[in-house]
Amino acid sequence: MQTSFGKQDATFVAASYVFDNAEEYAKVRYHDLSALYDARTVRHLEQLGIERGWCCLEVGGGSGSIASWLCDRVGDQGRVLATDIEPRFLQALAYRNLQVCRHDIRIEGLPKSEFDVAHARLVLMHLPGRELALQRMIEALKPGSWIVVEEFDVLSIFPDSAVNKTEEQLKTIRAFYRVMTSRGIEMRYGRRLPQQLRERGLANVGAEGTMSIWRGSSPGTNMFKLSFEELADSILRSGLISEAEFEADMKRLDQQDFLMPSPMMWTVWGQVPESDPQPFWEI
Repeated sequence: MQTSFGKQDATFVAASYVFDNAEEYAKVRYHDLSALYDARTVRHLEQLGIERGWCCLEVGGGSGSIASWLCDRVGDQGRVLATDIEPRFLQALAYRNLQVCRHDIRIEGLPKSEFDVAHARLVLMHLPGRELALQRMIEALKPGSWIVVEEFDVLSIFPDSAVNKTEEQLKTIRAFYRVMTSRGIEMRYGRRLPQQLRERGLANVGAEGTMSIWRGSSPGTNMFKLSFEELADSILRSGLISEAEFEADMKRLDQQDFLMPSPMMWTVWGQVPESDPQPFWEI
C-alpha cells in the first residue's frame, strides 16, 4: 500500500540513504539489528503501557520486526502505520491492522495529533533535516502520548590504548566514520536526543544508554562488516586506509578472538503535555 500525507515540503530534497535497503543483503542487516536490539526496544515500549486499541506510528520500519510486535500488541481494534523510504519488507507483512507507507518524513507530512505512540530506531541520525523529522513525529502525537527514539553515539567504538592497551586498532573504523559524517550522518546523535525533546516542550523526558562488547563473527561485528563492505569504495578513496589494511580488518572481524566495544545505543522518550493552550510546535 502506498499512501501520501499532506503537502510536500520542498525545504529538503530527498537524499539517498547511505545503505541500499532495496538489496537482498539488507535482510542480513535487518536480521542482525533485530538480534541486537529488538528485545531492548520492546522492553521500552512495554513500559509505556501500550494497550489494545492504541494507534501507533513506526518511522523507518525496516524489516517490520517492531511494527509486527506493535500490531500484535494493539490488536484488531488498534492500528499501526509503518513508514519507510523503501517499504518492500514492510509490504510483505500480513496484518489487518497495519498500514504501510512509502514516505520520507522530511518531504511529506504526517496526520496531526493522531497517534498514541511514535517510535523510530537508527533513522534520524541518517537524515539531513533530522530536526524537522523529529518535530513531525511529535506533531503526529495526541496530547498525553509518547515518543520513543533510539539512536547511536559511536564514540565508544574508537579504540583507546591509553585505557586498554589490548584494544585493537581497526583503521577501517576511522575511515568509515569520516565517510559517514561527510554524507551528513550525525554519528553521535543519540546523546543529543534528551535535550532535543526537552527543547520541544515534552514532559517526562528520560533516557537510557547501553553498550556491550562485540565478539568477532557476531551480529554486531557482522553488521559493521557488511556496512564497511558496502562503502568499501568510499572508504578506500578516503586515503586513510590501504586495500590490504581494509582486507585484513575484514578478516579480523570474522575471528572469534576479536573483541570491540559497541556503539552506545541511546533510547530516549518523552510525553506530549496533556493540555497546552498553544501547541508547543507552533510557538
